[in-house]
Amino acid sequence: MSDNNAAPLPLAGLRVIEMGQLIAGPFCGKTLGDFGAEVIKIEATGGGDPLRGWRLLKQGTSVWWQVQSRNKQSVALDLRQAEGQEIARQLLAEADVLIENFRPGTLEAWGMAPEVLQAANPGLVILRISGYGQSGPYRDLPGFGLIGEAMGGLRHLTAEPGRVPVRVGVSIGDTLAALHGVIGILMALYHRKAHGGPGQVIDVALYEAVFNCMESLIPEYDAFGVVRQPGGSALPGIAPSNAYPCEDGWVLVAGNGDSIFKRLMVAIGRQDLADAPDLASNPGRVARVAEIDGAIADWTRTRSVDAVVQAMGEARVPAGKVYTARDIAEDPHYRAREMLLQQATRDGYSVQVPGVVPKLSATPGRVRSSAPHLGEDTDRVLSELGITPEQIAALRARGIVQ
Repeated sequence: MSDNNAAPLPLAGLRVIEMGQLIAGPFCGKTLGDFGAEVIKIEATGGGDPLRGWRLLKQGTSVWWQVQSRNKQSVALDLRQAEGQEIARQLLAEADVLIENFRPGTLEAWGMAPEVLQAANPGLVILRISGYGQSGPYRDLPGFGLIGEAMGGLRHLTAEPGRVPVRVGVSIGDTLAALHGVIGILMALYHRKAHGGPGQVIDVALYEAVFNCMESLIPEYDAFGVVRQPGGSALPGIAPSNAYPCEDGWVLVAGNGDSIFKRLMVAIGRQDLADAPDLASNPGRVARVAEIDGAIADWTRTRSVDAVVQAMGEARVPAGKVYTARDIAEDPHYRAREMLLQQATRDGYSVQVPGVVPKLSATPGRVRSSAPHLGEDTDRVLSELGITPEQIAALRARGIVQ
């Protein structure tokens, strides 16, 4: 893995204007920024992106902000005012990509409908992330990530049978939408470069990003009338794959490959199950999954998590403990893979943050700058548009910029 900070970045020279806030749009911008894009984040004057104040704060700012807004510049601009909208249009006239995750119709109300922006900049790629998409009967409904997770089918499955659906624990709906947005942007940019096509609009709905990951949910319903139900820690229809009790916690074991299952059964002293003809393939194991899970649990509950993981490793059976934040921070593999970075902040302290994903061999991404203060880059960015210091001062006096 390269540690050469002079290595080229694959998106160097790409200018991105990020007008979103909180999670989905900014996660997309962060990903592009990690790989070299110049990301100019337009924040509201006054408080800026609400994420600055979410979860645990250090010196008045969320430590989450330090991850989500690295490799970005901050321009504080009041888009509710005509002069602020005009400045935004000037920035977009020279940009490659616009990211926004407002409710549908917001850009249009600000005089920045896609057709207006692309008339001035035909190559502009516009990513629009919203709860339900830019069309359809639910278009105008408010939709956060958790609603997308519910409508997309995920929340119904994340529960123990008969118990309340629970969230994954992170904003997975927003993140899935952001990653689909990144894919869409890269495809649109490739089309623009390789085929001479114009810029285009990428319409990502939160619920559709989740739904796209629902595997066989709909084909099973259509073909068999089966409504898949919550499976708790198991993977319904695929066996064995579950969480099993140990003396000091839980361990995850995935023995659902045919040869892996045999090795697993031998490792736990169940040669009879390893040799059973009806258990040689997945359909037979699914029919006897309760018996198999019971056999595995009988073996794991008399051992520690570490002992089980070691034994499974020796048997070449996928297994692992349930990691906490402390486990991650102390894990040597995370460090070897450069997935834990010590990042300096603009507030004078250092904080550990997740590394860059994915890993590129020749042009690896990197953290080039820490998360900005609100409006830190306003003067410089506006001056590049030809706006004079006197004009910027007048705009600031009227609350247009900060």
